[in-house]
Amino acid sequence: MPSDTPQPDFVLVRPQMGENIGAAARAMWNFGLDRMRLVVPRDGWPNSSAVAMASGAGRVLDEARLMGDVAEAVADCHYVMATTARARGLTKPVLSPERAMQVAAERIAAGEKVAVLFGPERAGLENEDVSKANAIINVPVNPAFPSLNLAQCVLLTGYEWRRAQGGITPERVDMARADWAEQIEVEKLAEHYETRLEDAGFFFPEHKAQGMRTNLRNMWSRMPLTRADVQMLHGVLRQMVRWKERGD
Repeated sequence: MPSDTPQPDFVLVRPQMGENIGAAARAMWNFGLDRMRLVVPRDGWPNSSAVAMASGAGRVLDEARLMGDVAEAVADCHYVMATTARARGLTKPVLSPERAMQVAAERIAAGEKVAVLFGPERAGLENEDVSKANAIINVPVNPAFPSLNLAQCVLLTGYEWRRAQGGITPERVDMARADWAEQIEVEKLAEHYETRLEDAGFFFPEHKAQGMRTNLRNMWSRMPLTRADVQMLHGVLRQMVRWKERGD
C-alpha cells in the first residue's frame, strides 16, 4: 500500500517509454512521493523496462494505479494541476512549480485530494487533458527549448513539494566528527598568537599596536573555528616557534 503521508497523486498521461516511467518513479521516491497513476501506457503495464529503470523505487511501480483515461484518473480528486509548457489558449491560473506545490500543500492540509498531470514524452498533454485541470503548472524554462523530459518534470515538481513541506534546509555545515570551538578556546588561541607575535616584534609601531591587536581579535571572531581547528592552529604556532629557536 502507498504510504499514509499526505501528498499529491502524480498522474502520468499516456507515457510512451517504460524507462521514463521507471525514472519518474525514482524521481518521486527521491522526495518521498509514492502515489503514481498511469493513464494508458503505450507499451502496456506492467513493464519490465520501467522496473529496471526504477532501481530501488520499485514500490512506487508496485502500487501504481492503471487508469483508462484522464477523467477516471482524476475522478476522486478535488483539485487538478496540469504541467504544460503552453497555456494552449485556455483561461486558467498559471502557476510556477513552487507556487503550485504551495497550493497543493494548502489544499491537502485542508483535506482535499490533489493530482498533478504529466503529459507523454513526445508532445505533452493535449488540450482535452488540460481542460480537466483547475490550474496549469508552467516551468520557467528557455522559451527556445521548453521541452522537459518526463522524469525531469516529475523530479522538479517533487522537489518543490518537498520544499513546500519545509523538508529542505537552505544551508548547513557537516561537522565531520568535530564540534564548534567554545569562546574560551578561541580566546586562548588569540592570546597564544598575541604573545608570540609580541615576542617577534609584530606589534609595531607602538601607536598602532592596540589597533593591530583589535583587528587580530576581530579576525578570530569572524572565523567559524572547530575545536580541531583551534588545536591545529596552536600546533602550527608552536612548531614555527620551535623551528625558529632551532635556527638560532
